[in-house]
Amino acid sequence: MTTTPHIYLSASEVLERFRGGSLTPSAYAAELLAHINATEGTINATTGERLPIDEALAEADQRYADGTARPLEGLPVVLKEEQSIKGHPETNGSPLFADDIAEETHPIITRIAEAGGIPFVRSTTPEFCIAGYTRGKLWGITRNPWNPKFAVGGSSGGSGASLAAGYAPLATGSDIGGSTRIPASFNGVVGYKPPYGRNPAPAPTNLDRYCTDGPMARTVADVALLQNVISGQHADDPVSLPCPPTLVPNGDLTGKRIALAVTVGNYGVQQDVREAVAATQAWLEAAGATVTQITVPINHDFVLETALTHFGSIFVPWIEAVVGEEGKHMLEPYTVQAVEGSRAAFAKHGVLGGLAREVEVHEEVAKIFAEYDALVCPVAGVPALLADEYYMDGITIEGTHFEQYLSIAPTTIFNIANRNPVLAVPVARSADDVPIGVQVVGAPYAEAIVFDVGAALEAGRGAWYQDESERPAYGARTGEVASAV
Repeated sequence: MTTTPHIYLSASEVLERFRGGSLTPSAYAAELLAHINATEGTINATTGERLPIDEALAEADQRYADGTARPLEGLPVVLKEEQSIKGHPETNGSPLFADDIAEETHPIITRIAEAGGIPFVRSTTPEFCIAGYTRGKLWGITRNPWNPKFAVGGSSGGSGASLAAGYAPLATGSDIGGSTRIPASFNGVVGYKPPYGRNPAPAPTNLDRYCTDGPMARTVADVALLQNVISGQHADDPVSLPCPPTLVPNGDLTGKRIALAVTVGNYGVQQDVREAVAATQAWLEAAGATVTQITVPINHDFVLETALTHFGSIFVPWIEAVVGEEGKHMLEPYTVQAVEGSRAAFAKHGVLGGLAREVEVHEEVAKIFAEYDALVCPVAGVPALLADEYYMDGITIEGTHFEQYLSIAPTTIFNIANRNPVLAVPVARSADDVPIGVQVVGAPYAEAIVFDVGAALEAGRGAWYQDESERPAYGARTGEVASAV
């Protein structure tokens, strides 16, 4: 038994080995599955469903042999369970729907398969993807590969944990209030929230302007690789947008003006996070940028109530419709809290009042991009939440109590202002060995700059995962796993 040598290679490195013939897709997938089987009992990042992969792997092996490999040929991809696959379970993370089967495949999953990617395993979510951590009656608690005392974030927590644990080089997420970026930060990986409409989605969620599906990976370049495949107009989504120019991350920021916000408004941010964000200034300046520390006067209570008003008009009525009266008693506490809070906010403000509040957020964000090319700020005010806590009574940070635990996460600002692209990039690790990430925000549809800034931050931070001592304790450093090569 030896430690497997390939599980923490980047997608780009794996593709290079496939092309060179030193590794085959079938052998690589077998290696990853052996590692998952050895590790999953601690982390619990997958739903337990193993997708059929033999035929796709055989095709990938052959395509490398005959020179017809596609952009993602042979790369296993962890798929967020929320994103449907025809003929497979569609549970919404709830035992109420454990036996439901999807009737259609999400368009980004179709695109992944058409590009040669291997739909591999499916990742856990909280119920209805409605929490900032990943736990529920259906799958239990998903734990952080760096330190299992801590949570993985939500709702794409299973995807973030899978990447950090070395289950696959690529994953999918979705984001309606921070659901890609929070797990990226907590797990020390990279996650992208594209502008609304850039990536196709099935109806009716494609019409929810807060909601986006996007790529996750361990490197900025790998996120760009997957985003280039899944973006652009799709026949199944009439409101999807054309593809932007191909993303090619470039860490040269010469002439760029970067705003750095160590805190955001009155969001809760503890000292180690503030220090981690502040430290990025030197990396950005080394890449050629002019960096100015700014304040962002946005109130977390205002943002939260604005978002709850929106959820009360679309998301919550849908939950209530699919659950029905008979199912309400089975809902998770966090689902009940979100439903009740959204109902109250919508009753108070209504559609027009909610839109007026959104205008205020858009205007405050627009002021930043009137002067700067990008904004760097925290993803969350703590490195991670505790895995065994529900936080129904809120959270206390450095003596200040917040009634809502998501008042630590200034992510929802950019779901309200959802034409702004946002890339979450890890920049440090806390004393508890839990990663700390930043958000890189661009002006509406200015996608290239967030990847360029992300690449500069990645270069300044230095590579993770390549050295065994820099890997999660409950990923490749726990025990030995069988090598399939």
